[in-house]
Amino acid sequence: MSTVDGVKSVRPVLDSRTSYTKSPTDNMKQRFSSLDVKVIAHELQQCLVSLRLSNIYDLSSKILLLKFAKPDNKKQLVVDTGFRTHLTEFGRTTAAAPSAFVARLRKCLKTRRLTSVSQVGTDRILEFTFSDGQYRLFLEFFASGNIILTDAELNILALSRNVAENEGGQEPQRVGLKYSLENRQNYEGIPDLTKERVRTGLEKAAERTKAASAVAKKGKPKTGADLRKGLASFISETPPVLIEYTLLANGFEMAKPISEILASESIFDELFKSLEEARKTVENITSGDKCKGYIFAKYRAAPSGDSTEASDRSNLLYEDFHPFLPQKLANDPEIKVLEYPDYNQTVDEFFSSLEGQKLESRLSDREATAKRRMEMAKQEQAKRIEDLQEAQASNFRKAEAIETNVQRVQEAMDAVNGLIAQGMDWVDISKLVEREKKKQNPVAAIIKTPLKLDENVITLSLAEEDFEEEEEEDPFETDDEDDENGTPEKAKPAASAKAIEVDINLSLSPWSNAREYYEERRTYAVKEEKTQASSGKALKNTEAKIQDDLRKGLKQEKALLQPIRKMMWFEKFIWFISSDGYLVLGGKDATQNDMLYKRYLRKGDIYCHADLHGASSVIVKNNPKTPDAPIPPQTLSQAGSLSVCTSNAWDSKAGMGAWWVNADQVSKSAPTGEFLPQGSFMIRGTKNFLPPTQLLMGLGFVFRISEESKAKHVKHRLNGVDDGDANAGTSRKKADTEVAALEQPVEPQSVDDDASDMGDKTADESDNGEEAYEKRDNPLQGVSSKRDEEADDEDVEEAEKGVHNLQIDTDKQEADGPKDEAEDDGEASSPEDAATPSVAETSEEPTQASGKQQAGNKPKQPQQPVRKRGQKAKAKKVAAKYKYQDEEDRLAAEALIGAKAGQEKAQAEAEAKAKREAEIAFQRERRRAQHRKTQKETAEHEEIRKVMMEEGVELLDDDEAQKTTSLDELVGTPLPGDEILEVIPVCAPWGALGRYKYKAKLQPGSTKKGKAVKEILERIKFESGKKGAVDPQGKDSDKMWPREVELLKGMKAEEVVNSIPVGKVRVMLPGATGGGRGGSNAKAKKRGGKK
Repeated sequence: MSTVDGVKSVRPVLDSRTSYTKSPTDNMKQRFSSLDVKVIAHELQQCLVSLRLSNIYDLSSKILLLKFAKPDNKKQLVVDTGFRTHLTEFGRTTAAAPSAFVARLRKCLKTRRLTSVSQVGTDRILEFTFSDGQYRLFLEFFASGNIILTDAELNILALSRNVAENEGGQEPQRVGLKYSLENRQNYEGIPDLTKERVRTGLEKAAERTKAASAVAKKGKPKTGADLRKGLASFISETPPVLIEYTLLANGFEMAKPISEILASESIFDELFKSLEEARKTVENITSGDKCKGYIFAKYRAAPSGDSTEASDRSNLLYEDFHPFLPQKLANDPEIKVLEYPDYNQTVDEFFSSLEGQKLESRLSDREATAKRRMEMAKQEQAKRIEDLQEAQASNFRKAEAIETNVQRVQEAMDAVNGLIAQGMDWVDISKLVEREKKKQNPVAAIIKTPLKLDENVITLSLAEEDFEEEEEEDPFETDDEDDENGTPEKAKPAASAKAIEVDINLSLSPWSNAREYYEERRTYAVKEEKTQASSGKALKNTEAKIQDDLRKGLKQEKALLQPIRKMMWFEKFIWFISSDGYLVLGGKDATQNDMLYKRYLRKGDIYCHADLHGASSVIVKNNPKTPDAPIPPQTLSQAGSLSVCTSNAWDSKAGMGAWWVNADQVSKSAPTGEFLPQGSFMIRGTKNFLPPTQLLMGLGFVFRISEESKAKHVKHRLNGVDDGDANAGTSRKKADTEVAALEQPVEPQSVDDDASDMGDKTADESDNGEEAYEKRDNPLQGVSSKRDEEADDEDVEEAEKGVHNLQIDTDKQEADGPKDEAEDDGEASSPEDAATPSVAETSEEPTQASGKQQAGNKPKQPQQPVRKRGQKAKAKKVAAKYKYQDEEDRLAAEALIGAKAGQEKAQAEAEAKAKREAEIAFQRERRRAQHRKTQKETAEHEEIRKVMMEEGVELLDDDEAQKTTSLDELVGTPLPGDEILEVIPVCAPWGALGRYKYKAKLQPGSTKKGKAVKEILERIKFESGKKGAVDPQGKDSDKMWPREVELLKGMKAEEVVNSIPVGKVRVMLPGATGGGRGGSNAKAKKRGGKK
């Protein structure tokens, strides 16, 4: 028995779907048993609960694909209606548009969290509960199967097929009815296994067997089958297959009749112990988180004993799978047992192999059909030429026969023409010829009947002399030599007479008839020459048409199953590897910008950005072992180019320059009283501007190789450099000098034009920077002027205090009221700000406006209202009038005049107003608490980051440390002998793809990304189909290799599109729609013609 971990290759299995029979090894297993459903439910409960259903797809009319996901955890569940369901590690081609049933499932279940997976009783039904029971999805694996969606009260909302009343003994099922669970197997609970229950069940089974045998007239009853059926009729919690294998393992005779088992107490006790053992086996299978699975396969051909041959999967036929290992099958030498660590992987391997074999068979059939068509075309062309050659030979022989028998021909013609001239009837002429043949007339003997006198033609049977090629006589040959050869001269026949039928035109002479046949021979010779000349071209056209039809047919077929590639940790960002071997990361939105800053921006890294709307925040990862090592200028230029290309400059086709700063110049802490929106950062110190670059990107394909193949690749990266810290400073100075030649120094006052709203004074103070930046010997970093050093020190201290004591100016919010609160919140969370991070320079001291605002926001005492003239006297009169009116009289008077309704209305309005004000105050307080929490977390993160920058400490979470991938595994051009594992699409500046074998140039254009990607992939497939384009040995680097072509053909356009961070493009490929040189060459020729 062999143990297999993580097998992902498609295995050949039988290509037939038959129902599961009684004996598990007679036919291939196709349907889940109750034990399979129980084990799958147990494993899905462990790995799918708490995940959200991201989407549902159609794979076929009866197979669905459910995708569950949460951050860094994605699962795919295949549901074959009525047959099986399991997690899969293979990618499958989905339908172009969802069916009505899938659209209904998407509407109800998409983005909902899965809360539980369970088996309904012991029946073959799985229940998926979403959103704590708000929706329930039932999968039935019996009869024709069904998928039913209900609400919390089991009202059917959607189902894959309607079930009519009394169909297979089931209750009717359609939308609007209730889904019944009471009649499912052991829904109320599994009964205990007792001797009374077993004895009662066997007695009823014996009665049914006796009644069935009385009805049957012929054939003997199968006692073994009777026992199996009898036990399955009342023991539904244990699969019959497991019971049968347990009985066989314990030596129990299955052929014993039920009556004999009931009569003998010892035999009954033996049966009961085996049943208890089978039930314990079921309980032990689901005791752990995962259950082992076993696949049982037969050999196509008997193995010769070689271990490699015995382990070859291509020689195996999968037949069965179980979550337990039967002793009978384990000891069978004709059966190969494959063990897997979990049952989902077991079922996935079994059924995915079946699917892969079917798909591969269909593709092979199409290719075989194309080859047959090509062979038929060649055979047809050869037959046409052969027919022309036969026609030439036939005409030549007829002409030779006429010339040889010219006298006989003339006599026959004269005889027939004479009879016609006499006016004899044509029928009489034929009768006369027949009579003369009987009289042995030599002229009549060569005339064939019936005559074709209506065409003025007769058919003659002429003798044809087939002369052998005679060798030239040797003048020196003697008679002795003839005797030595043993063939006397008299024994060699000179000629052999043959008869050939020739049509003779009665209006022509024999010589003219011969000349006609010579002319026909010459005509067929010309046709043969033309046919042979055009046969090559005709075959090429036919082959091209057949290949085109094959290509269209293969597009209609689903692709072969490919293992799902696990994404690397940096693929969720915009990423590429620079030409110098550095990992460059960019954020796709404001959330990813913050993630890059908090998780991945470390000491020695470079932060790159551009002052353009939509520009991405880009970081260049330095080697953590040598954080002071310089970043090469070419890498900085490529990172800046990525930031510019992801901005609006791509659509406007206006290239601009970017800038970069060190990691310790980037901060998330804003000055006191200010708040930075998501994706925005504060930059302290001088920005190092890069020259404008071309808007030129490239789509490339990088290959991931195995650990053993990495040693062959010597990369020019700094990851493998072990320089000491003593040389780090010298290297930094040298690199800064090189960068100075590439970049354009800018005056400190004009560093950031976009931050002009903060005031000229603030910009000058921030440009002068902190005192710590003077110590860096970099000509590109700004140096503070001595006349502002003292003021800058004070500003730095205030800024550091602000980081520890971040507070929100809530008094201003209270004074402004709820309207200002709503405006502030809307501005902070606007889509434009979230999508386009704004990078502002820090203000080292609070602005004066905010200080005055704080001083002027003291609460004021409410003023007493001033009464108008005459109101005091009127109040006295009213008091005197109602002096003796008590409360009861007042209420009665108010009710009489209708004043109470107005008071109640005013009171209700006052209560509603107070409620609204309380809600606004609550929301204001909630926002304040949220701002305080965010600022507190920011301050804590900044403190930790400050320590990391100063101490050079690298803090990684456990999951981040596990996901760290060596860049040496990713190569653009594999070397001969490399083990290629997978292919990864990458979009990067064109200069970074110099060493890539497969790449395409992208420029700003009008083609959508999806169409451009499909064009690139189709071009690769087309090139791989050319003759001599693929090197089967995989040694010529200038040609495609079979493994590369296989991986590239398995790429999906959707996966590649997600890696392109720009908008509409123009593809630059030789012969592509984007065109490359045709236009310029045509213009040059046109200009040359004008000259």
